[in-house]
Amino acid sequence: MRPPVDGGIVPEESIIVGNTVLYGAILGECYIRGIAGERFAVRNSGAIAVVEGAGDHCCEYMTGGVVVVLGKTGRNFAAGMSGGIAYVLDEEGTFPTLCNMAMVELEPVIEEEDVNARVYHHAGDLDSHGLVEVMSDMSCRDAARLHHLIARHSRFAGSRRAAHILANWDDYLPKFRKVMPLEYRRALREMKALQAAAPLLAAAGG
Repeated sequence: MRPPVDGGIVPEESIIVGNTVLYGAILGECYIRGIAGERFAVRNSGAIAVVEGAGDHCCEYMTGGVVVVLGKTGRNFAAGMSGGIAYVLDEEGTFPTLCNMAMVELEPVIEEEDVNARVYHHAGDLDSHGLVEVMSDMSCRDAARLHHLIARHSRFAGSRRAAHILANWDDYLPKFRKVMPLEYRRALREMKALQAAAPLLAAAGG
């Protein structure tokens, strides 16, 4: 989604979609070249979205999916967020004061995974198979996932903001904050433990 070329606005500085966009979304991908209004992706349970800024209450009561914000957010981000992941570009270092920390923690995007992002960059950022790969395990590969989604945003929304971030990846990666719900992290760990134990249990049963 992008504004008209001759619309006379700067997308990165303008609200181009209103309030409650993606309310209750369950699947799909949404790439918005511009800023969203209030309550973006509230109760999102499975959609993937990239936006260049958002108003108050973004990701409120979110239970699944992935949201990437390539700019400023309003207050009360992630209130009641119990699942899914968000990545927020925090260039000014103020995001912790805007995020509701009752149910989430903020983490850096692990820089050692940057090598994975570069592999995806050269192997083809935009194919659906690559998207499936980076979404297969939400407990790791954050840099690869983030790079892949920003590349899709650059292509599908024609975002100059995204293109600039990709061209200066080493500078921007440390400025992203991963918003991780506490219960979601626990659930992912339990799932991985069960998956790791399954072959052992099968062997013991056989």
